[in-house]
Amino acid sequence: MPNRSTDTLFQLIQSLETAEKRHFKLHMKSHAGGSGDLKVVQLFDAMDKMKQYDEELLLKKHPGIQKTQLSNLKARLYQEVLTSLRSLKKEENIDLQLHEQLDFARLLYNKGLYLQSLKILDKIKELARTHQQVTYILQVVFLEKKIEALHITRSMQDRAEKLSAESAEINSRLQLIGQLSDLSLLLYSWYIQHGHARNEKDREEVDKLFKQDLLEQVKSCDGFYEKLYRYQCYCWYGFIVQDFLLYYRYCQKWVDLFNQSPKMIEVETAHYIKGMHNLLSAHFDLRNHKKFEEAIQQFEKFTHEPVVQENHNNLIQTFLYLYTAKLNKHFMEGTFTKGLALVPEIEAKLKEYEIYLDRHRILVFYYKFASLYFGSGDHEKSIDYLNKIINLKVDLRTDLQCYARLLHLIAHYELGNFDLLEYLLKSVYRFMAKMENLSTVEVEIFSFLKQSFKLTPRQLRPQFALLLNKLRPLEKNSLENRAFMYLDVISWLESKMEGKPVQEIIRKKYLDAQV
Repeated sequence: MPNRSTDTLFQLIQSLETAEKRHFKLHMKSHAGGSGDLKVVQLFDAMDKMKQYDEELLLKKHPGIQKTQLSNLKARLYQEVLTSLRSLKKEENIDLQLHEQLDFARLLYNKGLYLQSLKILDKIKELARTHQQVTYILQVVFLEKKIEALHITRSMQDRAEKLSAESAEINSRLQLIGQLSDLSLLLYSWYIQHGHARNEKDREEVDKLFKQDLLEQVKSCDGFYEKLYRYQCYCWYGFIVQDFLLYYRYCQKWVDLFNQSPKMIEVETAHYIKGMHNLLSAHFDLRNHKKFEEAIQQFEKFTHEPVVQENHNNLIQTFLYLYTAKLNKHFMEGTFTKGLALVPEIEAKLKEYEIYLDRHRILVFYYKFASLYFGSGDHEKSIDYLNKIINLKVDLRTDLQCYARLLHLIAHYELGNFDLLEYLLKSVYRFMAKMENLSTVEVEIFSFLKQSFKLTPRQLRPQFALLLNKLRPLEKNSLENRAFMYLDVISWLESKMEGKPVQEIIRKKYLDAQV
């Protein structure tokens, strides 16, 4: 059966741009060494034309390629494509440039040309310092020490002392950067697994993980990466515990760090993109309408820069985060129906990029689509997307899976599917209890829905008001307001009481805030 997602060579070839394919052909033409190379090019052309990878069909259409040869040909082709890409892209990536120069220095050393090797190493060190590439400086110093220890170069009288001090400083920096990046990764991993802190137990777990003494210790460090990972740690912590002011403060520091060192945007583009995404999320969570608008315009302008347009990974990441922000804009402004126009556009891109996207990103988009349809009053379409989340068996974002089930339950309530509701109530309650995701907000919603079956429309109105009065004070509770982030139950209750669509209620709140 065709399997697009598991063949690594097929994925690589499908990811190539037209210019990259053309360069590969030129690369193979200049290195052609016999019939084996011709078969490599033949295999490339065959896989390039495929919509999905189908090995049986490939062999049938190209009898010149024997099944016994295929494994070796694929390995050779994979290597040649990467070699071609490296030669084409080296000027765009500081890592590739530094690697190449280090290779040259080692080749000169192996030829016994020590002084020439040292001269290149000095240039590498200067380039690495300019672009904050500490690991490369360490590799340079290591080779310099080797040359000085084994050969008499007389390049500098106090060379040994200087190299020793430089090595100690770099090792110290790398250790610190390693600790900070480890902590940032652990916090982010915790969020991907669990979402926001659900209760005091989660809060204690995250507090234990969060090494504030280390972060305070490095507060005065001037290094780019020390600052970057320190800011990221505070961002993830603030986001997890829903301290959105802390989250916003450090998201802004994260983006400002790049604005102060513009060269680093090209070096660490993915980190800059992630920083802009988090800054937009912080403005959304705090309802900073004006700053959100400024940030989204800045980000959209950036997506047209060559550093994005000429890099497939950056193109995919900016798509994910720009369209997440565009959807959030409609949620914030209460323009749900207008926002539905984005859904087909996003789905087409999700299809195009499917082999590059993780399930976490897909889950988030499905939930946002479902919320758009719910807010616009199309509850059946909302249920369709919620079912996709519920049926997608993944061991991450348990919070998103829980609230998808809760919104699914409320959508059926809106449709009047009361024959299903009794079963769904028990099922969703059990699921959320199992995931330790039941807070006061959810318990009150379940209690209300259970009682509402027995009430007439006239009796329901005061019950909506009663539930609203119970929930309003919980919005300011950091362990309770998580529910309001995923489901604007306050606006939903107000819509039921006023007999107006949800999006009309949210739109009015947005317009009132602009006055």
